[in-house]
Formats: sequence, C-alpha cells, structure tokens
Amino acid sequence: MTPHQYIERHSGRVVDEQFFGEHWVSHLYGGVREHAPALFRLCTQTRASAVLGWLQFDLPGMVTGARAVLKMANAMGINLAECVDSPEAFTSMRKLFERRIRYGDCRPMSPALGDIVSPADARVIAGDLNETDLFYVKEKFFTLPELFGSRAERWCPAFAGGQFAIFRLTPDKYHYNHVPVSGTVLDLFEVDGCYHSCNPGAVMQVASPFAKNKRVVTIIDTDVPGGTQVGKVAMIEVVALMIGRIEQCYSSERYDNPQPVEPGLFLERGQPKSLYHPGSSTDILLFQPGRIRFAADLIANRRRAGVQSRYALGLGETAVETELNVRETIACKA
Repeated sequence: MTPHQYIERHSGRVVDEQFFGEHWVSHLYGGVREHAPALFRLCTQTRASAVLGWLQFDLPGMVTGARAVLKMANAMGINLAECVDSPEAFTSMRKLFERRIRYGDCRPMSPALGDIVSPADARVIAGDLNETDLFYVKEKFFTLPELFGSRAERWCPAFAGGQFAIFRLTPDKYHYNHVPVSGTVLDLFEVDGCYHSCNPGAVMQVASPFAKNKRVVTIIDTDVPGGTQVGKVAMIEVVALMIGRIEQCYSSERYDNPQPVEPGLFLERGQPKSLYHPGSSTDILLFQPGRIRFAADLIANRRRAGVQSRYALGLGETAVETELNVRETIACKA
C-alpha cells in the first residue's frame, strides 16, 4: 500500500506510520473484497469481528503474562508509567488496551471554559462541511443522513453546513473516550452496522465506512448553565474491526462510580465517557455552523505539502492528520 504519514502536533515532525496487521487488512480489502465478496461481508460482521478480537487479545497462548505484555508495550511505544495500575497488572493484551491513565497529570487540559478538547489520543482531520476541497473526504468518510441513521430527520438540520473532526485511534492508543465539551445529553442512540477497519487504506476502499459501521451517537447541548456555550455537539463513537463493544461509563471524578450516559445527564468536559473494548476505532465530532473555530495548526497541517497520506481528496490532493492527546484543545468558541 501507499505509505502514510502524519504530523506530530507538538514537534511538527512528519512521521511514517507503521500499521498493525497491515498485510492482513490489505489482503482483506484487496483480494478478498474483490474476489470473495461474501467472505468479505462475513469478516466485517459482528460475530466475525468478535472472534477476531478474541484471537488477537484473549486466546490462551498468545501474548500473556506481565513480562510478555510489558515487552509488547515497549515495542508499541506505550508508556506504562502514566497508567493508574502498576505494570504487573497488565497480564494480557486486553488489559493493556483497556488501561486507565492518570489523565489529570499526564493529559493536562486548558482551563478556558470555551475551549473544545480532543476526545481521544488520536490522529485527527478537522474541517468545514461547506469547503468544496473537502467534498471527497466528507462523501468518502460519511454523509450526515447515513451517519444519523433513523434519526437523520431530527438531527441533520442542526449540523448541516457545520464543522467536523475525525479522530482515528490506533491499537496502541489509550482507548477511553473523554467528553469534548460540557453540557447536557439531549439524545443518545445506537446505529447498527458493520465492523470495517479504520486503516486509512481500507477507509478509501469503502464508501462512507463510518456511516456503515456500528456506532453510538450522543447529542450534547452546551448552551446550558455550566456548559461550553458552543451550541449542540454530536459525538459519534464508531467501532472498527476487532472492537467488541463501546461501553458507556461516564465518571465525573477520575474513573470512580462509572454510570451509563443517558438523556438529562450533565457531562463535564475532559472526563471519561466511554471505553472501546480493544482494537482500532474512530470518533467523529460535529458542530453547528458558526459556533466554533478550529485551532489554526490543525487546519494548516491538513493542507501541508510534502506529506504522504492515504486520504485522497481527488485532483491529486490529500488530507493530512495531526497526532494529538486526549484533552488537548482542538477548537474554541467562535
């Protein structure tokens, strides 16, 4: 496959990405998808994805025991020193991928109430749904009616012409999602679907994969007392290959007393909201028109020349991702 590069936010360095299971994903979205479509559909369904996840993270005889897992963590660049639990606690790959971190210490957050923060340790593309040069990206990644499923009629008008950010979590990342804004939950619903890979090469092979994958949609009203005051925000958590489920487990302090997310619940910016049970996955944020302004570096990086990206926009253009941390500022109130 074509090389894929991203930009580290703090250093500005261009990095070559090494993909987890690259050969297998390439084969699945190449030969299998083209020559055995029935098998391809089977591999991206719920049961097959769960089996693949079990084989990768839970199968006895795979990477088990604290010493072996620590060796794997070091190879993947995972910093166990930032974790809540000691290294000895990580006796399986599943425990490693579902790790908790001391986010108050190692993922500092802006105190400005009007700032919007990243929901995940991820690589992000941010943009405006009205930008013509992003037409290929938004049509390739998702369309609003597909994304909202059966509730499209209710929520599409609120976000039409607004702004979006797509966060790609890789398997080595911390897999808790945090709340990007403060506000009250207006709606939360699940849309059934498949389990396509979020590998950029695979994404370019399937039309609107994020609107085809299983996902959880949370609509947050920030124009409430104590809210971020940036209108309605849609947070969409999208499963991917080998993700078993998305657990809604909001905590207002550390990871204590987790509770389900439901309408009427007030969510505090920067707090843990949910957990992807392991694999790679994607978060999408949607904002109403004119309510937020993205950080200038994210927009500049997306257009940066000389960086190889698999996200093709058409006409020879690409969209470049920026790697950042959960709770980092991505935008502010307009």
